[in-house]
Amino acid sequence: MKSQFETTKYEFLTVETETTEDGDIVSIFLNNPTSRNSMTWKMGEEFFSLIQSISKSKELPRAVILSGKNDVFCAGGDLNLLRSFSEKSFKKNRRDMRKFYGFFLSIRNLPIPVIAALNGHAIGAGLSLAFACDLRIFAKDGKYSFNFVRLGIHPGMGSSFLAPELLGKSLGARLLITGETFGGEFAKEVGLAYEVAEKSAVYERAKELARSLTKSAPLAQRELKKNLYSWKTLDRALQKEAESQARNFISEDFKETIQSILDKREPKFKGR
Repeated sequence: MKSQFETTKYEFLTVETETTEDGDIVSIFLNNPTSRNSMTWKMGEEFFSLIQSISKSKELPRAVILSGKNDVFCAGGDLNLLRSFSEKSFKKNRRDMRKFYGFFLSIRNLPIPVIAALNGHAIGAGLSLAFACDLRIFAKDGKYSFNFVRLGIHPGMGSSFLAPELLGKSLGARLLITGETFGGEFAKEVGLAYEVAEKSAVYERAKELARSLTKSAPLAQRELKKNLYSWKTLDRALQKEAESQARNFISEDFKETIQSILDKREPKFKGR
């Protein structure tokens, strides 16, 4: 029998439930096969609706696993969505970006443990989403990057807060400012990864971890989740990110970013 979370049909998400003797484990898969699970507005709406449904359920799952279909975790923002931002006003972009962040970062407010199973590449906003989870299992040969500045935009999806929160100011700044790509072993070395596994084993290792978490006291876990994170400080960062990205989206440099992607060449930024 399907769980209550599996009965809704989603265009860009796949939901699976495993029932254990200690409660359910819900797996959410980003599933946008045409563009490496990139984030669309519709995906965001579906994601937010699902997270709200989980949060309000009478019987809370004991854990949530977030992963990706199509041998990738998430390639970040959808190109067509990004292109649409370059055609909107600063004011509308500022409002829309803040709402877009909220769709996905709602996962941080779940009162239960959330495991990110990074079964493949996670770029930009996709990596930010993994940072918003409680525990992360990385693929050994996955590629991970906050590539925002390389696209001519300020880091978003909470990354300007989440990266320094998890890694400290120095290393967080390094990854955000350089946009460098790192792998699973680096993630383990700096404390980002609970574990590193072969790509094909990442999700199963996440399920094993989730099953172990069901053995802990659920009320204690929920109280811990309430006290671990501060939404107020993250919210301030999101407001700043939305304003900065809104300004970048109407710049010539960002228009050059879009054109260079379409032309399959390196962008030539001019600082305006």
